[in-house]
Amino acid sequence: MARREERGDMTVREAGRKGGETTKRTHGHDFYVQIGHKGGQKVRDLINRAKRSE
Repeated sequence: MARREERGDMTVREAGRKGGETTKRTHGHDFYVQIGHKGGQKVRDLINRAKRSE
């Protein structure tokens, strides 16, 4: 049986989905494009920093 972490009547998974839906509704598609770009930039910066330290 899979472990379920619960807070009240809502599972953690359900709460995450609900929060994601709310964020999507309030911020829209462009918000996700921006945070995806920022995350990709951080990864590129970390890779470049690691290459320089070799």
